Amino acid sequence: MATRIYIFDTTLRDGEQSPGASLNVAEKLEIAKQLERLGVDVIEAGFPISSPGDFQAVQEISRTVRGCTICGLTRAVEKDIDVAAEALREAAHPRIHTGLGVSDIHLKYKLRMSREAAMERGVQAVRHARRYVAEVEYFLEDSGRADRDYLCQVIEAVINAGASVINIPDTTGYSTPEEYGGLIRYVMEHVPNIDKAIVSVHCHDDLGLAVANSLAGIQNGARQIECTINGIGERAGNTSLEEVVMAIKVRADRYPFETGIVTQELYKTSRMVSTATGILVQPNKAIVGANAFAHSSGIHQDGVLKERTTYEIINPSDVGIQESKIILTARSGRHALQHRLRELGYECNEEQIDRIYARFLELADRKKQIYDEDLEILVANETSMLHRTYELLHVQVSCGDKLIPTATVSIRNEAGDVFTDSCHGTGPVDAVYRAINRIVNEPNELIEFSVQAVTQGIDALADVTIRIRRDNDIYTGRGADSDIVVASAKAYMHALNKLVDRTSHASRKESVLQHP
Repeated sequence: MATRIYIFDTTLRDGEQSPGASLNVAEKLEIAKQLERLGVDVIEAGFPISSPGDFQAVQEISRTVRGCTICGLTRAVEKDIDVAAEALREAAHPRIHTGLGVSDIHLKYKLRMSREAAMERGVQAVRHARRYVAEVEYFLEDSGRADRDYLCQVIEAVINAGASVINIPDTTGYSTPEEYGGLIRYVMEHVPNIDKAIVSVHCHDDLGLAVANSLAGIQNGARQIECTINGIGERAGNTSLEEVVMAIKVRADRYPFETGIVTQELYKTSRMVSTATGILVQPNKAIVGANAFAHSSGIHQDGVLKERTTYEIINPSDVGIQESKIILTARSGRHALQHRLRELGYECNEEQIDRIYARFLELADRKKQIYDEDLEILVANETSMLHRTYELLHVQVSCGDKLIPTATVSIRNEAGDVFTDSCHGTGPVDAVYRAINRIVNEPNELIEFSVQAVTQGIDALADVTIRIRRDNDIYTGRGADSDIVVASAKAYMHALNKLVDRTSHASRKESVLQHP
């Protein structure tokens, strides 16, 4: 039977420390619920004393999430521990995570304490935390650069004081797998009471070795991995949860372990965290990146369509992705186009495929890559399968350093009526959005706008993602085009159609309730 590895997720604490990744209480709670569905063993919900918002988030998560251990971080300070205990008071399974640095660098320059004083403070912190909770985890910051014998002395002392989990972090991401695995092995062999605690690994990715170091850690006796969704975190980030979990699952011959992770929830969790934090997942990111199961080479496409394992070591469905993605370009044939249309839910007859393929080739000559949005437009012109309340037909802008940005747009509604209007704004995108609003007339607030180049070179495609809000509801829209203004207009129309559809659905539901 495989040895169980516990997954400690710190997305809501260490992950949120990524620049620009601040989350509100509601967002943290939703992510925590999803982490519970994902099957993580421990959720480090925050650093309660750091802010009222963090305290409230830990408190709300403790009240709501019952299937995981809920952990709060503290310094080795009694006040920190008292506040964390209060935030965790309603948790079904609370844990306090406290500790101090152990490297001479941290002791001398950061803590300005002797080794003896630091050890004593750590012992006192553990004893104080044990007054509140049965589970106390002790972190030994910068273990990767610490004196090993002193490290072992501290570990022995805090276990005797009541710590049941020992976190040995590679705080700066400095270690190599051989070094870090050797460090864990040294601890396992030189701490007399180590059998009374679970050893945990917490690795940073400054050298791109966090996942490799974590795997080396469990090979040498660690039984808990601390990680984040998408690998977000301080500086270059933390161990990526999805990568380390799938490495264990796929390479069971090398890693005879198991986790409680429901891997089919990985992709959904990744997208949720990316949306909430605003940190985009790089396309070539392992496991959950847009290109992780994408094939653009004609040879690869042919191989994968015939037998998936020719070019894939993971079944996409194992991580929550429906199927592999065939990237459509001018090199793609009719077979690949038809396959992608079926994936999107379109069953076209031969005559329709002929017309769509002809238009596809024309478009592929102008663009490096054809996106699903492009295919939807192609199909919409040939079938009635795609339902849209509003369709963007035309965008034209004039702008410059001596001109007032002005936009003209044409929009067709579902009845087939075409409306054209113009407006000016502070910039070309603002002018386009104002012109669209004059036609659609659906009040909303634009709360997020991001643009990303999805190809290289001067003809790079712009991939625009926006979020709009009406009342307490938020709608996300996305659009891609070689023209950034057109992409922005497509994204806005995408979000508006969602808003209109939601509003219409709510109105119909209310009408049914009032008139049974």
